[in-house]
Amino acid sequence: MDMLTAQFLFHGALNDFLPPRLKATPITLTFAPHQTVKHLVESLGVPHLELGQVLVDGQPVTDSRRLPNGCRVDAYPREQESLPKAEVRFILDNHLGKLAAMLRMLGFDTLYRNDYQDDELAATAASEGRILLTRDRRLLMRKAIPRGYCVRQDDPQEQIRAVLKRYNLQPHISPFQRCMRCNHPLQPVDKAQVLERLEPLTKRYFDEFHLCPACDQVYWKGSHYEHMQALISELQKGE
Repeated sequence: MDMLTAQFLFHGALNDFLPPRLKATPITLTFAPHQTVKHLVESLGVPHLELGQVLVDGQPVTDSRRLPNGCRVDAYPREQESLPKAEVRFILDNHLGKLAAMLRMLGFDTLYRNDYQDDELAATAASEGRILLTRDRRLLMRKAIPRGYCVRQDDPQEQIRAVLKRYNLQPHISPFQRCMRCNHPLQPVDKAQVLERLEPLTKRYFDEFHLCPACDQVYWKGSHYEHMQALISELQKGE
């Protein structure tokens, strides 16, 4: 089989996925005629779901394009996606529990378990049309996954800021609507119905309560509420 060559240059945040010696430098690849842009960028460790615009000799192409011999490929990162709120539904891998709780706090439908297997993550993302957030770039290379983002940040607050920016989520923030423990929508509940479960000071100072009908967790505006509200205000402003 005759082999072809192409020169790739990755721009911006796509360099996060490359080893130091290949960052921001032209990379010459040898490949078979049947291989596509997707195959080739992923052979270098760049998930196709992180790709934005791809130019071949200056002309935009899709990642399913087969390449001519001797071409130049410029690959740019996917900067931002804006989705209808009904399509903003997440599933997170096992390493992102704090991020999952923060997304739920902001009102986003977010599936998370600490024992998900890769096959289950990919299958659920595909069958339910969920956005997969993961630390595993290889998982994002699965063809069945419709949308996804590789979380590079270590700090949960930086993670949530990155996800909000990537999917333009500020307009969709609706805080304290979901259970931070299990993701189910919360329901208001009369104080009398949960009175026996409350500590004495909670009984005395709080009157507004919500209940998760799935896991039976009770919520009120306790000591952490002001801190959470301050963080939410910053996130709503894009700070």
